Amino acid sequence: MRFTRRFALFGMLATALSACASKFQSYSGPEVTRVIVLKEKRKMYLLHGNKALRSYDIALGFAPAGDKKVEGDGRTPEGHYRVDRRNPDSRFHLSIGIDYPNRHDIAEAKALGEDPGGDIFIHGEGTLISKPKPDWTWGCVAISNDEMEEVYAMVPNGTFVSIFK
Repeated sequence: MRFTRRFALFGMLATALSACASKFQSYSGPEVTRVIVLKEKRKMYLLHGNKALRSYDIALGFAPAGDKKVEGDGRTPEGHYRVDRRNPDSRFHLSIGIDYPNRHDIAEAKALGEDPGGDIFIHGEGTLISKPKPDWTWGCVAISNDEMEEVYAMVPNGTFVSIFK
């Protein structure tokens, strides 16, 4: 009987401790100086100078071909940006925002008489059980939740983000 109670107590303690596990990691390696996204290859790289520190398979906007032009087009933008914000309470687990739209993006949308949109993030999958297809975001770059925990720790605000075709 004592063994059963001890086992039950141990199980409850282990469960309580695992609930304290955090999605926030720490990172003390080389500084990430740039994030490169290659849309056609569905890859994202974290670089220190010219050296790739990590690479990830990614999902993009639901209409992945071409550059984002206007709000709601389902495309992931192409261009050069910076990480300008973080969302620890994202519905997609964790997210880091990029400063889309830049002046070029705004001018392109204005020439079309449209709004360029915004809220472009690199984020996790959140609590999605399954994705309807490989590219499922509204224009963001998505990776797994575990990978996003790593990226969130490694990529500080101000980091350059280059998104290529």
